[in-house]
Amino acid sequence: MPRLDPDRAGPGYDAAMPSTLDLSPDELLTTTRAVRKRLDFDRPVPLALAQECVQIALQAPSGSNARGWHFMLVGDEAKRRQIGDLYRQAFEGYRSMPVSAHALAEKASGDDVGVMQQVVGSAEALAENLHRASFLVIPCIEGRLPAIPGPMGQLAHASQFGSILPAFWSFMLAARARGLGTAWTTLHLLHEEEIAGILGIPFSEVMQTALSPLAFTLGTDFKPAKNRSLDGTLHVDAW
Repeated sequence: MPRLDPDRAGPGYDAAMPSTLDLSPDELLTTTRAVRKRLDFDRPVPLALAQECVQIALQAPSGSNARGWHFMLVGDEAKRRQIGDLYRQAFEGYRSMPVSAHALAEKASGDDVGVMQQVVGSAEALAENLHRASFLVIPCIEGRLPAIPGPMGQLAHASQFGSILPAFWSFMLAARARGLGTAWTTLHLLHEEEIAGILGIPFSEVMQTALSPLAFTLGTDFKPAKNRSLDGTLHVDAW
């Protein structure tokens, strides 16, 4: 796969390094994990490498081929710190939410207890260190939808988010293939308007949809998740 112009790469870019890890499509899909504790905050990510991931993401489908997508890469340290502070404020409230990893960990049983405790620990670690990632990545979509009742509202919102979230997942897959880690988060949306002000995003016209750190990973040996059974999940012809 061709690399982007090394003149735009920034520190740490090596045009001679292999373009991607040696992963089959299935390995890539099953080992792209939410990386929180294994982010290497001491190794800068070249801008060109992040740009490559965005370039791949732009091949994703978009409703009506509208392509109203935008990717905000936040590398400025002061802005990352501001966003990290707001994320931690949101995380304080998240801990007590009934859908939080903390609440689910309290309800867990059997093998899920250890798994959920690990999730809680990694979520806490991300909240504490989010600002240290080389980039914070925020996928956005043009058009701020109002509350629309009924089926038309459901269609409108599904179409809007369906036009950016596949692209963000493609970004994450491209990042994994290049030895980079990501973690899909949405808590910053509790402070979306303030973050829009920090970054100059036109809040009334553009919606932020998620946020992820972007950093090299400590090792690349990620494994498929366990206990992902079709039982209770797959339905054929009837529920």
